Amino acid sequence: SNEITAIPELLKVLELHGCIVTIDAMGTQKQIAKQIIEQGGDYVLALKGNQGNLFEDVRQIFAQAQSKNFQGIEHDFFQTLNAGHGRLEKRRCWSLGQVEWLLDAQKWSGFASIAMVESIRHSSEQTSHEVRYYISSLAPDAQHLARAIRNHWSIENPLHWLL
Repeated sequence: SNEITAIPELLKVLELHGCIVTIDAMGTQKQIAKQIIEQGGDYVLALKGNQGNLFEDVRQIFAQAQSKNFQGIEHDFFQTLNAGHGRLEKRRCWSLGQVEWLLDAQKWSGFASIAMVESIRHSSEQTSHEVRYYISSLAPDAQHLARAIRNHWSIENPLHWLL
């Protein structure tokens, strides 16, 4: 089976009350979000081009907000700095809660916030920069969202080593 059909089956056997479900972009589907909410959980779902207009809408909103340095825009912000293994990593998360005017927002159960996470990694040889976008049923608390997103990767990355 593929992820889109396997995720709902997996969710059925899990107790989601009080839990945050994080899923990569392939699992960012309206029916999956609805199922998570109906089972009493919350979600943080990655956005990429597979969501077309919603992804582009969210990307443009954050680009516009950044161009104004978020002046006059209700938002939340959280940042972490980590050093180790010869590199410095800065992670910044911005969140916005005014999602009702986003394209098709009403079609996403529980949709309450959007987030942008920027990761900048400096090492002696190079600097990398990555920006990712998310939709969530959680309140627009940047620290809470950033932790949920970071925990997603803290689980996934070690599994790649095992494979």
